[in-house]
Amino acid sequence: MNILTFDSDDKLNEAGAGIITGVVQTNKRAVLGLATGGTPVGLYKHVVSDFKRGMFSFKNVTTFNLDEYIGLPASHPESYHSYMRQHLFDHIDIQPSQAHVPNGNVPDPKAECARYDEMIEDSGQIDLQLLGLGHNGHIGFNEPAHALTRGTHIVDLAEETRQANARFFDSIEEVPTQAITMGVGTILKAKMILLVVKGADKADIVQRALQGPITTDCPASLLQTHPHLVVLLDRAAAEKLA
Repeated sequence: MNILTFDSDDKLNEAGAGIITGVVQTNKRAVLGLATGGTPVGLYKHVVSDFKRGMFSFKNVTTFNLDEYIGLPASHPESYHSYMRQHLFDHIDIQPSQAHVPNGNVPDPKAECARYDEMIEDSGQIDLQLLGLGHNGHIGFNEPAHALTRGTHIVDLAEETRQANARFFDSIEEVPTQAITMGVGTILKAKMILLVVKGADKADIVQRALQGPITTDCPASLLQTHPHLVVLLDRAAAEKLA
């Protein structure tokens, strides 16, 4: 595990973007696992800026997003399809057919989970998986539980997760109650995992995830078992690390 702490948000974002673009520069056919939420926005901004300077191309890159809400059409402004278009896909030269996000607005979400796993398997190993960290230790939408699912699956969102995401909606009632998420087993198969966490409100869960016992009650703690985990923290998020 390699933990790096930064004094400024911009330096953290620049470092995270540099890791992502470095993978693309060294492997033109890289497979990237991507995340959404507030944390990666600054990273994606730097990636787009570097792309516009002609430093690399995404034409042969394949991406798989971690998750998507169930019940939101792709065109909904708070869907993760919309998020990725707004913050990354519309600003780079990635082929739309190679930019994958689960479809949460299908008649049979279980079949969609199986289809998504098959696409990931067919693409080969994910070279870099980007992650954020939920207040309860979730990664993707893998919530704390007695057991965790390895592959892509349907999850009931914890109330704490819905409350945290309510800031993106007009009200908590509009926040979906279910999502499709990549499983922890798939996440851990990535060659490299990049975990990015910001803010004092995440300090407790950062300590628990990185230095506490490995338990499914804190899904992010399983990242301690990964041979190539890079963690980027701001000073506030790193405050309680020993």
